[in-house]
Amino acid sequence: MAKQIVQERMLIGGEWIDKEEAIDVTDPGTGELIATVPSATVEDVKKTISLARQGAAECAKLPIHERMSILHKVASYIEENKDVFVRTIVMESSKTIREARKEVLRCIETLRLSAEEARRIDGETIPFSQMPGHESRVGYVYRFPVGIVAAITPFNDPLNLVAHKVGPAIAAGNAVIVKPASLTPLSALRLAEAFLKAGLPANILSVITGHGSIICDPLVEHDDVRFVSFTGGYETGKRITEKVGVKKTGMELGSNSPTIVLEDANVKEAVSATVSGAFGVAGQNCIGVQRIFVEKPLYKRFLKEFVEETKKLKVGLKTNETTDIGPMISEKEARRVESWIDEVKSAGGTICFGGKRTKAYVEPTVLTNVPANTTIANEEVFGPVVIIESVNSLQHAIERSNNSNYGLQAGIFTEKLETAFQAIHELQFGGVMINDSSDVRIDGMPFGGIKGSGIGREGVRYAIEAMTEQKVVAFKLQNSPFF
Repeated sequence: MAKQIVQERMLIGGEWIDKEEAIDVTDPGTGELIATVPSATVEDVKKTISLARQGAAECAKLPIHERMSILHKVASYIEENKDVFVRTIVMESSKTIREARKEVLRCIETLRLSAEEARRIDGETIPFSQMPGHESRVGYVYRFPVGIVAAITPFNDPLNLVAHKVGPAIAAGNAVIVKPASLTPLSALRLAEAFLKAGLPANILSVITGHGSIICDPLVEHDDVRFVSFTGGYETGKRITEKVGVKKTGMELGSNSPTIVLEDANVKEAVSATVSGAFGVAGQNCIGVQRIFVEKPLYKRFLKEFVEETKKLKVGLKTNETTDIGPMISEKEARRVESWIDEVKSAGGTICFGGKRTKAYVEPTVLTNVPANTTIANEEVFGPVVIIESVNSLQHAIERSNNSNYGLQAGIFTEKLETAFQAIHELQFGGVMINDSSDVRIDGMPFGGIKGSGIGREGVRYAIEAMTEQKVVAFKLQNSPFF
């Protein structure tokens, strides 16, 4: 008997909408068709924005305690139905079942943080009398919502990265339109269902599915959309910033994150952290370890132990509890990574382990002696591949690390406090992790990078600040009793 395919609908202003033209959603591990979602049109975008305008006005008037209550209810709903969310992530994405469970727990945390931060959207008083002639004025600053937030989300964290945009947007009193990745739209739709069940008014949240080439431009260019939050690749982010015009943006873009391992490092901890950081989620992680610079006296030992640990990783079915690495998001992406590996080999680089592809699966791959002009040495691989090179000193490692268009996060292993502080000040990155790999994030921290890695910071509190505007209020008092 043929398996029945789920025909999903998109959410526009509280109404579930179907369309004749649909997009297939497949399991990247098997290639099996698991669902279809509507392919939205430009007219759908216009309708969504029109309804979101009403939703923004309504959300701005929602008392803080009501926004908090809704966010807490959503978190509780996900907690009570976590198996559904885990299963959805596993089906549509690259994540193993263990990785999916972690993402669901993080989503719950993100939403609860959003609820708690909603109560802390406060302002400050301004001492106008600091300037002569203003002695009779008193004033303050308060924050108000921007209005409509457009949230364009990636495939690698299909639930929690949606929550990182929706949670703060609603906490701040905005309406939000989510355009999820076409490859992984189902988790965003499940999250939208949870918000409706929690009592969120209809026009505040929409999830519009479709091809980015059709619906993203009219979404981000519309004058009523006042904040664009994008997580994805550098080239796409650059194109969006060129189109949005004069409005606020938050861009979390690419990286090729380095980790430095110095001679005095704890080798066992460094190997464990960098293996995990390089190959988790099949390497499809913006802060995943892509480059490792090891001080020369430690290099051979580190490389040997790193390869030994990598060999222990199990590539296989996402539903298997013992699987460490699942497929990449598509066979097309796997072929791209394979071509980058082949380029290194042709250019004289060394494949110490791995390098083979089977359909959408790429073996965890360790490269050395990688020529500086190869693609993988300069761009974000977003796959299970890591480069390990020797360096002469900390300064050499810092120079190699900074020699990149990207600057998201970096890691360094050292036992010396002075060395750590030197790295903190000289590494050109948005985050520096000491005695850890670059792959460290909690949902409450400011997260983002410099250079080609983005604009602004995510993390609940920091996203709320970005999704609000400041208003200055001044009272001129006659016969002021205060002065």
